[in-house]
Amino acid sequence: MNKKPVRLGVVMDPIADIKPYKDSTFAMLLAASARGWTLHYMQQNDLWVENSRAMARASPLDVRDQTTDWFSLGEGEEMEMGDLDVILMRKDPPFDMEYIYTSYILELAQDQGALVVNDPASLRDANEKVYMSWFPQCSPETLITRSIARIREFSKAHDKIVLKPLDGMGGRSVFIVARDDPNTSVIAETVTDFGQRFTMAQQFLPEIDETGDKRILLIDGEPVPYALARIPAEGEARGNLAAGANSHGVPLSERDYWICSQLGQALKEKGLLFVGLDVIGEYMTEINVTSPTCIRELDTEFGLDIGGLIMDAIQSRLKEETED
Repeated sequence: MNKKPVRLGVVMDPIADIKPYKDSTFAMLLAASARGWTLHYMQQNDLWVENSRAMARASPLDVRDQTTDWFSLGEGEEMEMGDLDVILMRKDPPFDMEYIYTSYILELAQDQGALVVNDPASLRDANEKVYMSWFPQCSPETLITRSIARIREFSKAHDKIVLKPLDGMGGRSVFIVARDDPNTSVIAETVTDFGQRFTMAQQFLPEIDETGDKRILLIDGEPVPYALARIPAEGEARGNLAAGANSHGVPLSERDYWICSQLGQALKEKGLLFVGLDVIGEYMTEINVTSPTCIRELDTEFGLDIGGLIMDAIQSRLKEETED
């Protein structure tokens, strides 16, 4: 008797707007399709709750590994999200209230039968900046505050600091501030909205100019053995690809593996199946749980199939749930 194929749903930004040669969500969809799984495409505005049931208008999706004409969508149909076997939550930040509302719908779908990757409650709990506070042994000196005065004091204690919002991505609104920068106050006022928004301040790590901002990928708590080192472009201090950084793959160092060992079990327990760590020098600077990237770059450079490893981990989780 033939088993039914896994039904995989994905909540993402418009698939027509992605760059397929570098998009990590696309890599995951290709891996699922290669296994014969059926794909169902959704955006946030396709989701709703009706009579306590998580609902969606989902479109059948076909994907092709090419740089043009990379997808086809069928006619959307209404379904209960809990009828899907697995749902990938791959909507990019900002992590705003609409993102949180979406996570509630996904949590309801999970309660009604679907495996959601990553776990919706943990997406809310594990803010990509704040969650580092649970792992001080892995992190540089860090301050999270609304206070402009505290930011000024933190700046005085370091040659340089990094200021960034708690809900951004891709290097947006990230400031590098030197100790005697006369603009420190106005920058602090800007990022905190005059003391109305929590902001992260971190000790600046000069290693970013030499070894880069490394993106390490963990799948169900286990690291991929290579990281993508992102080197800031000339005249830049941000190691974000979206900010023009150059990149190349590197093997994980002994320190990288140690950092991963400090987080692995906690990530598994939270249902954070696919996570990206940002590491500069000896320290982790962010824990990316919403929509980690860099799959395709590492696959291309090292002949990996990271999307396939993620599908293997999902398959194992589905098997565990069936056996339970």
